[in-house]
Amino acid sequence: MNAVLQRESPFDLDRPQAYLRWREEKLSRTPKRAEDLVVEVRDPRKLSESEAAQIRRVCAAANMAVYSSPLAGVADKDIPRRLGARLGLARLQANPLADEDGITSLEVAAEKSGRGYIPYSNRRLLWHTDGYYNPPSSRIRAFLLHCVRPAASGGENRLLDPEIAYILLRDADPRYVAALSAPDAMTVPANEEDPAAQRGAQAGPVFSFEGGPLHMRYTARTRSIVWRADAATQAAVERLREILDSDSPCVFKLRLAGGQGLVCNNVLHDRSEFTDAADARGAGRLVYRARYSDRIGPA
Repeated sequence: MNAVLQRESPFDLDRPQAYLRWREEKLSRTPKRAEDLVVEVRDPRKLSESEAAQIRRVCAAANMAVYSSPLAGVADKDIPRRLGARLGLARLQANPLADEDGITSLEVAAEKSGRGYIPYSNRRLLWHTDGYYNPPSSRIRAFLLHCVRPAASGGENRLLDPEIAYILLRDADPRYVAALSAPDAMTVPANEEDPAAQRGAQAGPVFSFEGGPLHMRYTARTRSIVWRADAATQAAVERLREILDSDSPCVFKLRLAGGQGLVCNNVLHDRSEFTDAADARGAGRLVYRARYSDRIGPA
């Protein structure tokens, strides 16, 4: 597939035959169920050759994989750090609220959620790709979630491969893809209120490829997001929302258990609200998140 991308990109709307060839191959390899994403591993800190190769194979087909290990309850940052490195993820990209080591501990934290940062609350997270507010020079191309402890209830994720989202939109109407590929399709306004996370306004496309793999930048937020006002963009955004909110078998649903993790090339995802046990006392839902400038390479 890399040779095809270098010669004639399937994401170029002027290359319909390249798209059809790529589409056929992509759909023939895409997993049909969330269970097909799961790879059993003994210790994610020390992946064997076969375990690492299988994770890469699943990611090559679906842009994501789920590993399952017996390390439930083990709060060790080496798990995401060493697993990411084993998969070729070398450029860890910290966000302003990450821990000092660049890996984020996602858990209910009143001091962060009170400033409007929903990932640190038990509220639902809408559909998005990570780093949608970043400039092109700081794109998040992959991320890793490792579940130390799940919530007592809730906290389910829905996942959609951006390449499948692209196919569903292009098959419906190539004009949807054209509109969402405009350089000013989606603008994230400046954040000037929080001194710890100040940034300027960031305009950019939803879909971009620049001669290589497809990259998607998206959020379903309706506040603090400005979509290009033309009819074509508005129609494309509405169609994408319909896809994400549908019961399509392409949308995988899973709830990470302790010791499980998601590794992916920045797929579309959301998270349902959750409830921690009443007596959790600092032992509620805990998920480590590591974001990278790299993609997970093929096996």
